[in-house]
Amino acid sequence: MDLDVFVSAHRAEWDRLEALLRRRRALSGPEADELVALYQRTATHLSQVRSAAPDPALLARLTPLVARARSTVTGARKASWRDAAHFFTAGFPAAVYRSRNWWIPTALLCVVLTAVISWWVGTHPEVRATIAAPDELREMTRPGGQYEAYYSSHPAASFAAQVWTNNAQAAAICLVFGALLGLPVLWVLFQNVLNLGLGIGLMTSAGRLDTFLGLLLPHGLLELTAVFVAAGTGLRLGWTVIDPGRRSRRTALAEEGRSALGMAIGLAAVLLVSGVIEAFVTPSGLPTWARILIGVAAELAFLSYVFVVGRRAANAGETGDVAPADRPVEVPTAA
Repeated sequence: MDLDVFVSAHRAEWDRLEALLRRRRALSGPEADELVALYQRTATHLSQVRSAAPDPALLARLTPLVARARSTVTGARKASWRDAAHFFTAGFPAAVYRSRNWWIPTALLCVVLTAVISWWVGTHPEVRATIAAPDELREMTRPGGQYEAYYSSHPAASFAAQVWTNNAQAAAICLVFGALLGLPVLWVLFQNVLNLGLGIGLMTSAGRLDTFLGLLLPHGLLELTAVFVAAGTGLRLGWTVIDPGRRSRRTALAEEGRSALGMAIGLAAVLLVSGVIEAFVTPSGLPTWARILIGVAAELAFLSYVFVVGRRAANAGETGDVAPADRPVEVPTAA
């Protein structure tokens, strides 16, 4: 692209668009039609400049011009309760469902690795000796020890807030930083798998695996599922950097990134439920079977939400991205 020729050919259109945007009086019908046409053409010009000749000075002029024109043409739109309802009844479950080919294998692989680590720790005294001294291990695994006392170490409400904050941060790291080729996601998964495998292995060696599972399963099923969903989505985002498919890399990352950020909000709500269970149900005086039943019910409810509601929404074309009217203007690109 010859930038000088391009600017000379279209400068008059940009100047006219700026003049229309500066009008303080209401535009007439023909002027409004002209504004819309100029906005569409200028948005196309901006996209062409970005892809073919990204001149900083020209971008600095066209970018705010297109933004102002878009705001004028579409009008300012405020989020409403209807948007929130649509997100939780269609957008979020559809996004989780669409990512199932990433988070389900992630979950299965993590379960297998956790089982291997727990077996290794539980059956090898020399491994346990490298973790802590024998007295410290007994303190951790005895009745009323550190593993059990953890769930009642703080008032239930503050403990729920602390758990929710920690888990939401881990999920956000997976979702937001997945674009870094998924490396932060793998670190978060490694930490979760290692801690869980050590806990199961140590309690197994002490003959108290049933107690540990009774403390873990009520909240852990839903909590770990949420972490796996976040990790799988983050890995998918990282793979988009490598292989954007038929979309341009910029478009693919924008679409998947917006969907991932939306999932962070949805998973925060899921982890809030898990945190409440962990704070109020796990340390409660309910029988172990009743506590586990609550956890299983919460897990089945979430899976039904994803594979029934989410599948229906995804088949209807929902992706979890923002509404089309709120997306940046894109022009077709050659494959």
